[in-house]
Amino acid sequence: MFDTLSDRLAATFKSLRGKGRLSEADIDATAREIRIALLEADVALPVVRSFIRQVKERAAGAEVSQALNPAQQVIKIVNEELIGILGGETRRLRFAKTAPTVIMLAGLQGAGKTTLAGKLGHWLKGQGHAPLLVACDLQRPNAVNQLAVVAERAGVAIYAPEPGNGVGDPVQVAKDSIEFARAKQHDVVIVDTAGRLGIDQELMQQAADIRDAVSPDEVLFVVDAMIGQDAVNTAEAFRDGVGFDGVVLSKLDGDARGGAALSVAHVTGKQVMFASNGEKLDDFDAFHPDRMASRILGMGDMLSLIEKAEQTFSQDEAEKMAAKLAKGPKEFTLDDFLSQMEQVRKMGSISKLLGMLPGMGQIKDQINNLDERDVDRTAAIIKSMTPAERQDPTIINGSRRARIAKGSGVDVSAVKNLVERFFDARKMMSRMAQGGGMPGMPGMPGMGGGAARKKKQVKQAKGKRQSGNPMKRKAEEQAAAARREQQADNPLGLPQGGQAAQNFELPDEFKKFMG
Repeated sequence: MFDTLSDRLAATFKSLRGKGRLSEADIDATAREIRIALLEADVALPVVRSFIRQVKERAAGAEVSQALNPAQQVIKIVNEELIGILGGETRRLRFAKTAPTVIMLAGLQGAGKTTLAGKLGHWLKGQGHAPLLVACDLQRPNAVNQLAVVAERAGVAIYAPEPGNGVGDPVQVAKDSIEFARAKQHDVVIVDTAGRLGIDQELMQQAADIRDAVSPDEVLFVVDAMIGQDAVNTAEAFRDGVGFDGVVLSKLDGDARGGAALSVAHVTGKQVMFASNGEKLDDFDAFHPDRMASRILGMGDMLSLIEKAEQTFSQDEAEKMAAKLAKGPKEFTLDDFLSQMEQVRKMGSISKLLGMLPGMGQIKDQINNLDERDVDRTAAIIKSMTPAERQDPTIINGSRRARIAKGSGVDVSAVKNLVERFFDARKMMSRMAQGGGMPGMPGMPGMGGGAARKKKQVKQAKGKRQSGNPMKRKAEEQAAAARREQQADNPLGLPQGGQAAQNFELPDEFKKFMG
């Protein structure tokens, strides 16, 4: 959703790199480009004005003029101000001292309240709670049935005594659900309310009556992140008419400009608490302003990636795998490879996972064009092998490759390429597990590979004669000292400066592994 904004900001910051100091004209030009980028992203005008004013004041101050790298300092300021307009610190749910905790969802029709109720219930269940979904949208056709389907998919309970479709009293249903939750020992009640196509008095009155009937601990306003500027107007109307404690952004995976996400917290004074970024139940999580700002600026979101990995991968399994790799490359089999691949798939879309890595914005098009079905094809090839072939792929000859290809519906060349990539990956993983260093990266601290390089340096040193001219010998010693200092600062020999990411190339082993 923030791709356009990210691209514009990246281009703006690129023009600052390499400058020893920033003039007032540089700051004005940067602020102008940021203003255009935010307006194009459909951010509300008051938010843009406040943001630009803060950035210009701080950029013109001592923290930039006295900085060693002014461009990086400006990026830091923009990052901090982005976090500010996104709400600052992460806002957590408030739970009642005496169960059940009541959470009421409010918003317009089509914002995604019913689907989000299921996602929130699924998320709370994963946190160790026993949520209950309450069907109080008795007006929209089949709203009760939809909530029942969503609740079943999420594996949570539902309270729906009325059929809906215009039949039943939503206020009474909401009131009765609290006693039902106490009787069935549900510690969280999620009330799904009706919406309208637009703001009207009937909608506001019904939402206010349900609020008064159940006294919710949290009233969450669900806003469609794709509706742009109107999201802010709707949020202000709900805040003044009913009142809410936090915001939930739905459809954050859409192709809209995302201005609502950057505007609603600043305009309403209520923080974004959750974000829904996909169709699956797992595509939902707490909203972290600092992580979202980092993504917008192309710096990735490693914390969210680590959290996903911790939720998916078992610590015991990881330790077993590390011990197996340390014994030798042959211990790692295609069964292990398949298991690891399936674990990664559980974390979500490969494209989304890669998008969380820092610097991936430079290859955004390639990531977006990734075919997720390649993973399924790889799994099909491995599952078409016999147990013996998975344990020892070296026995896979021409006739076996033909049989495996036929069983998995791929070409013979695809089977051959998979086996070759597996061998390369096994060597690399085993070498890293044993501290042997990454292929093509000798001498990396803690990664091994330094002995051969040191031996080579000693050999070169022995073979090189010193000049008999004292002046020439002194110049050679100074040059050698400069080289040693450069190697100490940059032991990998990576390219320096702003073009480092563009000039750096992966080792051949990695290129082959990546296919």
